[in-house]
Amino acid sequence: MGRALKTEAIVLRSIRYGEADRILHLYTPRHGRQAAIAKGARRARSRFGARLEPFFRIAVVLHEGRTELHTVTAADTVDAYAGLRERAASLDAAARACDAVARLFETDDPHPEVYSLLANEMSLLARKPAATGETFAGPANALAFRLKLLLAAGLVPHLGACASCGEREHLTGFSAAAGGVVCASCEAAAFPLSEEAYGFMVTALGRPLAQAPGASERALREVERAVRETAEHHANVHLRAVPRVA
Repeated sequence: MGRALKTEAIVLRSIRYGEADRILHLYTPRHGRQAAIAKGARRARSRFGARLEPFFRIAVVLHEGRTELHTVTAADTVDAYAGLRERAASLDAAARACDAVARLFETDDPHPEVYSLLANEMSLLARKPAATGETFAGPANALAFRLKLLLAAGLVPHLGACASCGEREHLTGFSAAAGGVVCASCEAAAFPLSEEAYGFMVTALGRPLAQAPGASERALREVERAVRETAEHHANVHLRAVPRVA
């Protein structure tokens, strides 16, 4: 065994391996994305219990081996986010959030702000529904989360002026190739971006995640396209579609 690595982590993914083991994809605040094997984790009397399931926030001890696959030697629950498992929509939103983090931040480079953002998103998704029945599992929250991920990755679209010529008015299109919004004179290779969609992007980036603005379905579709095309063009990353945004 190599040196021990003690860290908090969120379980992005947990895969069955062999007869009783699990392969874990973890995201940590100081060591980025890590892969580990939890030997015997699926046995009935495993010392790990259920705490290595997806979306758990844990305090874990990893021992480094000769490969990039570490070995889990201890794990304690920090937050199980139990509310996620009470609603299918919240569970699905959590899976998509973890998948987006895994795709955009796939190395061991430290991004503590991404870890905090993901933990915040899990907490919001696990909350009990409001009196109106609304939860944070909708597309507005998912898109605000992804915009903040792009910001952390250094990929956030340019929104203050035309990304091509610098014009600050008549920003009517979006071009991932140009790097953000574009004006009417530069929109030949862009898709139309409504004022509502533009306003959503600016406001979502400026507000805490819990205060993501609302928007119409049409505007959210435009924002989803802008986020998707930005990730594909600048990071060669394909993000899964946001629920209920075609």
